[in-house]
Amino acid sequence: MPTPENSFAMRYQRQELFGPLGLAGQARLAEAKVLIVGAGGLGSWLGELLVRAGVGLVKLVDGDVVDWTNLARQAMYEELDAAQARPKVQAAKNRLAKINSAVEVQAIETMLTPANIDAQAGDVDLILDGTDDWTSRFVINDYAVKMHKPWIFAGVVGAQGQVLPCLPGRGACLRCVFETPPSQKTEQANKASTRGVLGPPVATIASLEAIEAIKILTGQIEAVNTHLLKLDAWTGQIQKLNTSQPTPDCPCCQLGKFDFLQTEKMQHSRPGCEVRLKNIGTI
Repeated sequence: MPTPENSFAMRYQRQELFGPLGLAGQARLAEAKVLIVGAGGLGSWLGELLVRAGVGLVKLVDGDVVDWTNLARQAMYEELDAAQARPKVQAAKNRLAKINSAVEVQAIETMLTPANIDAQAGDVDLILDGTDDWTSRFVINDYAVKMHKPWIFAGVVGAQGQVLPCLPGRGACLRCVFETPPSQKTEQANKASTRGVLGPPVATIASLEAIEAIKILTGQIEAVNTHLLKLDAWTGQIQKLNTSQPTPDCPCCQLGKFDFLQTEKMQHSRPGCEVRLKNIGTI
């Protein structure tokens, strides 16, 4: 029977046998630092996948608590967490410590804002989208572009999801693809609390986001999918939109305007406009 020491050494054996990763890639994961914004549907699955993969530091930022509606689709949480309305990040940290004690997990019980994003994201290698708030995504995008830091956009509602890795100097950023956040009315109409959401698409999109994260963290940038991938898990339809090049007039990555990092701008950034996908083709 393996000793605890041998068991730990064997933990990543199957991952290391995967050619594109190997021992060198696993070593890079152990040194990597990741911020997951949101510890709900996507964020909870991302946390578990990356902690199991051996990422050295995982930060979870979320100011919400576990409730009963979370349990059908969110990993890591149990009935007792919902009954006691435990903060998601604390419940997640407790769970993740039991999965992989070698990974440092930081639980940050707050919502991400323009004022605190640098404190949360300044020392990480990658930012992952686990939020369902569009304005927060635009804050992340502005910060990531300004700081030349990679991040991955993702979202799920109903059985439909989408993923877009945003890499500094390579491919489109979020504002190349979506011009503005939706109005509050439109955003609320498209939340899980209004339209519903299924667990399997959440786990699927989180897995797609996590595999792109592993590519980035191990330095395999050429393998990263820089197209916007859209999935309808109910119908089985998959679509790739060509976002391999930035939009020439993008206010963020091309013109250097970081409007959503301004607190005053944030307070007035929810006009009656919609999220409008720019005119990009499929591949």
